[in-house]
Amino acid sequence: MRPYLQNNDIKMDEAITLERDCDAILIPQGTPITLPKGSVVFVTQALGTSCTVNVNGNLARIEGKDLDALGYEPIEENLESASAEDGKVDEQLIWQQLSTCYDPEIPVNIVELGLIYDVKIEPLEEGGNRVNVTMTLTAPGCGMGDILVDDVRRKIEAVPNVTEVNVEMTFDPPWNQSMMSEAARLQMGLF
Repeated sequence: MRPYLQNNDIKMDEAITLERDCDAILIPQGTPITLPKGSVVFVTQALGTSCTVNVNGNLARIEGKDLDALGYEPIEENLESASAEDGKVDEQLIWQQLSTCYDPEIPVNIVELGLIYDVKIEPLEEGGNRVNVTMTLTAPGCGMGDILVDDVRRKIEAVPNVTEVNVEMTFDPPWNQSMMSEAARLQMGLF
């Protein structure tokens, strides 16, 4: 199996009974919850390294490491950990990692949504590199903001030669649909 999910990897909108207790994040509040063994869920989105399920009319995000609760192989986020000899960070790999981060309610990655405003790589005096990311959310009050920031930070930290990650949230300029890529607008039916 690929290290990242695509919607066709998991049966969508079919009843799945959880095989064990499972940690999840309630959407859109961002509240951690535990879904008990025996709960019936319906997968609504399986992209990146997490899936969104409907449980009793509520949406919840389940991380790929917990997919065994749904009867699937868990996904471990592993990048080749070898560092480049020159100590540099591959910016393209950072963008690839960011494109595996998905809003749990929108089946488009955060890069295509236009949520990433800037990525800068800064060599550190003591060695290593800091990656500074400026990003936004589709709505300022989104309870999933901290979850998305943690997802961005965790995925960039896995990139070789990255020693620090700083994610700055901004709402200036405010996000709007024109910031989406053409492909994302077509996918969402916004043309």
